Amino acid sequence: MKIAIPRLGRILLCAIQQDLSDDDALEFQSNLLSTIAEQEALGVVLDISALDVVDSFMARVINDTANMARLLGAEVIVCGIQPFVALTLVEMGQGLLGANCTFNLEQGLKTLQARIALRGDFMATKDTDEHLD
Repeated sequence: MKIAIPRLGRILLCAIQQDLSDDDALEFQSNLLSTIAEQEALGVVLDISALDVVDSFMARVINDTANMARLLGAEVIVCGIQPFVALTLVEMGQGLLGANCTFNLEQGLKTLQARIALRGDFMATKDTDEHLD
């Protein structure tokens, strides 16, 4: 299953709308990392609000993807974690240590813009600023 990765300026927006098989999760990871490199993206917002379950494998894929994206030069924000998912992750001893989290997409975009600006990439968020005002 291919997950769309739209671009807003130099930020990529990813929304996982349904549970992924292990193979689909790895394909998504590969596609996202390739897109980051090709687009020279400075940030990624990963919306998982539609997921009712995040198992240990998916949590690891999200963590690894966030760490790999940072190595490529992109900041990563995960948004929309459901309360039950957060509870389950903590009970399993899993967490999203490689990713910063926010409540929703709007907050995720604003947090991401601030992190990118903090790095000194002020002009990179100009396109996205216009869409949020």
